[in-house]
Amino acid sequence: MVKYDYFCGMNHVNKIIIYQVLPRLFGNKNQTLVKNGTMAENGVGKFSDFTCKALDEIKRMGITHIWYTGVIEHATQTDYSAYGIRKDHHAIVKGKAGSPYAIKDYYDVDPDLADDVPQRMLEFEKLIDRTHKAGMKVIIDFVPNHVARQYHSDARPPAVYNLGQYDNTQKDFDPDNNFYYLSGQQLKLHFGTYGDDPAYCEFPAKVTGNNCFHANPAEHDWYETVKLNYGVDYEDGGFYYFDPVPDTWYKMLDVLLFWKGKGIDGFRCDMAEMVPVEFWHWVIPKVKTGSDLIFIAEVYNPALYRDFIIKGGFDYLYDKVGFYDTLRDVICKKTSTSPITNCWQAVEGIQQHLIRFLENHDEQRIASGFFAGSGERGFPGMIVAATMQTNSVMIYSGQELGERGMDEEGFSGLDGRTTIYDYWSLPYIQNWINNERFDGTLLSEMQQKLSQSYAMLLHIAGTEPAIVQGRLFDLMYVNLHLCDYRNRIFAYLRIFEQEVILIAVNFHGEERTVSIVIPLKAFQLMQIPDNHAAKLIDLFTGKQSICTLTYACPYRVTIPASSGRLLKFVYI
Repeated sequence: MVKYDYFCGMNHVNKIIIYQVLPRLFGNKNQTLVKNGTMAENGVGKFSDFTCKALDEIKRMGITHIWYTGVIEHATQTDYSAYGIRKDHHAIVKGKAGSPYAIKDYYDVDPDLADDVPQRMLEFEKLIDRTHKAGMKVIIDFVPNHVARQYHSDARPPAVYNLGQYDNTQKDFDPDNNFYYLSGQQLKLHFGTYGDDPAYCEFPAKVTGNNCFHANPAEHDWYETVKLNYGVDYEDGGFYYFDPVPDTWYKMLDVLLFWKGKGIDGFRCDMAEMVPVEFWHWVIPKVKTGSDLIFIAEVYNPALYRDFIIKGGFDYLYDKVGFYDTLRDVICKKTSTSPITNCWQAVEGIQQHLIRFLENHDEQRIASGFFAGSGERGFPGMIVAATMQTNSVMIYSGQELGERGMDEEGFSGLDGRTTIYDYWSLPYIQNWINNERFDGTLLSEMQQKLSQSYAMLLHIAGTEPAIVQGRLFDLMYVNLHLCDYRNRIFAYLRIFEQEVILIAVNFHGEERTVSIVIPLKAFQLMQIPDNHAAKLIDLFTGKQSICTLTYACPYRVTIPASSGRLLKFVYI
């Protein structure tokens, strides 16, 4: 097959639109917040805050899937021992609320999120049901690489053994151990707060979650977690011991089947690339049997993308190293728009498996002082992320309102991110919810305009046939003058049957009027009628007229500042 520098052929009809949200933050209405505050001081959101009205409003944005982040029980400094939940040592919990990725019990939900702690699982099941009735599907995290240092499942089924319960701790590595050990060594932590707890003791020390194979993890390590053993002997040549199937594989299969049984629709698999792809090849078909579950992989190494899709069996994976990084550089004026072309070329053939985004819980907020400084400046990047290919799209709760992430919440310092470790609330989300009115009266004019723009964009991305399943023709190779720092324009076509959408995106902070060349090759390859009258629909404004496209004359278009034009030509 000939690969052109401007053309990508596609035919895929599943384009999911994901709304990532931390329930801990979403429904917290407390406005009197204390740095490093406890749950009693700062409050916490609940499953019940996702009312039918709230879910309808999220659905109204064009969302198809909600990723509820931080559902499974994780280590916390809040004491729930009165409910039969083991207390966690303060020294190995990050922040008062704790990291959602330091799983403490794979078979339980976070008690913080329940109105009635003993009924916490039932409350989550009701949330699943409400989400489905609102016409959306439910995604939760599956964290396979590491667990909390004091992992202990109180809620596991009777036939399930705790992780590490029968490990041979005299061996650093054994294929049937669930953890890796540092025999004869005691864990040494030289930081953290102990509160009223005695010194934390772990002997023999377990290997820390980010492959830290020594007993002195640093503050930047994932010191609150321990790595799970999938049968890879990392310290003795990296040999695989997959036959017979390691014990950890069976335990993780059981966890996935447990949550499948609760009616969830998909798993976002944290740091999937740190778990051998052979495990995913083994487990995903077993879990998917008889269902349409989706698996999303957090993978940061583009060299592994195809392995995790083709061999691993993942439906989707992050397109962070490549598309996100490039769009961020364009938005922040570190590069011209030209490298965007390289991004889609690098993933040719797997575009429909990618999820693109500009925010999630790991990344800095667009509106933060560490990124673009305002939510509007990031919007042209979202247009490209959402409409350039058949990839799926994700936004992070509050992104559509320009949440800034510029609070110094506690363990999470002033870093441009919304904390995942602390009890906190989001002011723009509070104003949007407005005591369940969702009427926008407490939002600024900028916030209202930005949220409306996001809703329009996500609807277009999820419903327009040319965007959902059409072909791409990149126009920049004949419009290189538009890439430079003076213009900062990116333009392309999306084509499906008798419809052509011309998308012109302006990353500049000022309005630009430009002439876009559409070459003869585009008309020939895409079978676009030359100089033929078509109904023109501006997808952002709804305005209609009659217009033509021709290779003989550039198409002149005015593009608003930090925005774009999506012009649909319908040939009859």
